[in-house]
Amino acid sequence: MTRLPARAPSSGALSLSVLGPLSGQLDGRPLLLGPRKQRLVLAMLLSRPGTPVPVDVLTDAVWPDAPPRTARKNLQVYISSARTLLGARCPDGPDGGGGERLVHSCGGYLLRVGEDELDSLRFRSLAAAGRRAADDGDPRAAAGLLRRALDLWQGPPLHDLRDSPEVAAEAERLEARCLTVHEDWAETEIALGRAPAVVDGLRDLAERHPSRERIRAAWMDALHRTGRRAEALAVYDDYRQLLARELGLEPGAAIAARHRAMLTGRDTADRTGNAAPARRAPALRAVLPAEVPDFTGRGEQLRELLDVLGATSGRVVAVTGAAGTGKTALAVRAAHLLADRFPDGRIHIRVRDEQGSVRPAAAIVGELARLTGGPHPAEPMTDPEHWRHWLAAHRALVVLDDVPDEAAVRALLPGTGGSSFVLTARGQLAGLAPVHRIALPPLAPAEALALLGRLIGPGRVGLDRAAALRIADACGLLPLAVRVSGMRLAVLRHLPLAEYAERLADPAGALDELVAGDISVRARLDSGWQDLSPGSGQALALLARAVREGPFTLPEAMAALGCGERQALRAVESLIDAGAVTSPSGEVTAHCVLYELPRLMGLYARERNAVPEPVPEPARPSAGRGAGAGSGPHSGLRCVLQLCQSGIPNDGGQFLQVKPFQVPDQSPPRPN
Repeated sequence: MTRLPARAPSSGALSLSVLGPLSGQLDGRPLLLGPRKQRLVLAMLLSRPGTPVPVDVLTDAVWPDAPPRTARKNLQVYISSARTLLGARCPDGPDGGGGERLVHSCGGYLLRVGEDELDSLRFRSLAAAGRRAADDGDPRAAAGLLRRALDLWQGPPLHDLRDSPEVAAEAERLEARCLTVHEDWAETEIALGRAPAVVDGLRDLAERHPSRERIRAAWMDALHRTGRRAEALAVYDDYRQLLARELGLEPGAAIAARHRAMLTGRDTADRTGNAAPARRAPALRAVLPAEVPDFTGRGEQLRELLDVLGATSGRVVAVTGAAGTGKTALAVRAAHLLADRFPDGRIHIRVRDEQGSVRPAAAIVGELARLTGGPHPAEPMTDPEHWRHWLAAHRALVVLDDVPDEAAVRALLPGTGGSSFVLTARGQLAGLAPVHRIALPPLAPAEALALLGRLIGPGRVGLDRAAALRIADACGLLPLAVRVSGMRLAVLRHLPLAEYAERLADPAGALDELVAGDISVRARLDSGWQDLSPGSGQALALLARAVREGPFTLPEAMAALGCGERQALRAVESLIDAGAVTSPSGEVTAHCVLYELPRLMGLYARERNAVPEPVPEPARPSAGRGAGAGSGPHSGLRCVLQLCQSGIPNDGGQFLQVKPFQVPDQSPPRPN
């Protein structure tokens, strides 16, 4: 039986609305929400109810261009006024919980509101109830619930405050959710034989969102079922021309099949509206790993991932970061939380085999066919094209884990339909588009300490917090390394944290310490090293030898690599693309950038490719030296020639083909 969401608020309660202009009522009377800047703060807090909104985000929302020096104090004034306006505490009950209404949490502010107090929460609850009813085989109840959700909308969300880019971004997420629910409702009404009720609304939506294929397909179907076959065919033809003109694409498999059925007269859809729609097939079981029980931090990235996947169908999200940053844990956690959004299944697939080799696309498709119930006569799934046809007709979430490059997954991604994908990769997968990208940085120090505390107990961390922080820093704030340290310390209960911190601080033995049973940080770093080209691996080794760890500049990279500016820049950017070196998230000119070599990656690079000290040698004429090689020692010249041989272009963008320069061996002869 479908559980109905909470009722709308009655008189005597707080009622807030963001599905239209920002407004509120208290005891049935309009609530004055204050000046514009305070309304912007409220809009941001209400757009993320029950979630901490960072102070920096609130500042950007109120002052998009140049915040004043008093911005933080002014924010505190607006927060204080909001507390007075909304009440210091939530009402007792399952929604409010009787706690403080507006609190400072995790570097931001969190506003607690109940489902009966905020229209966007009621909308989300009604939409979820409608989808559950559809999955349970009750389309009439589903249509009613979805219609009630849509009736909460009073116009474009927060349209009176959209001149703030932060508020506009939140409003667009809300609008995308509304669009998806409208599509669900229209398809349900059409299946019930009530196509005339949705034709006009779908036409209006198609005019506002001309490239939204699901809307076009529903509009075409509704026209056809009301006897307007010529208009339905014209809708498809207009859409096909739009895609070809603006994107160079063809319509997706599902809408194309519907169009062919209309042309050939093989459409057997019931046009009388009397036949009851077939019960939807049961949802596929979730084929997901178990969630990490000590999952810590990543609140901002998890919220972003849930928002992107929950707002719009057919999305591809790339979660990228260095080895051990917790990409898989984040993707799996999001997949577990999105059960009601993807009724046709949530699937986790590894793109590499146990030896780290890339699996053929046919092998991945075969596993997907087995997990989704195919192949079978009606839907044979033997190659990527059949897989994309299945995607076009279903709404599933697929996690493709440990993607080595774009070519390994490009054929598996959807061309259209309601299914979404999460890709986890060390590299940036720059050749895939359009893709929403989420980069995972190291943990914040407080998050790393919290993770360590979950593994060894907060009391033990509290006894020597300084040593615990040194352990986290020695791990480079990498979740995998912190977790391995915690697992090791949980077994070695006698080992003082300070002594273990000293072990990790020793570069010669740090990686030896980061082993717990069959889990090894060195092994994970090695898998990342295997993805590097020979030239990139050599460049990383030279950088690790020269800069050790921490930030470095472009001139320092030039000195380490012994080459010119353009070639050093390409070498560093190649390492950034591979996830071995990090760079700032904002725009900075090359000469001002502080790149960073993560500590553990630097330790492994020096261990893997130790570079010998340069051997003095008589000077050679400069005429035979490569452009941009500089006048440093022979190790620099050897480096630039090796980089050119391995595929890093020179300053002119061409790949040099040269014979390797060998430094003569001047060591004494070995005895026989």
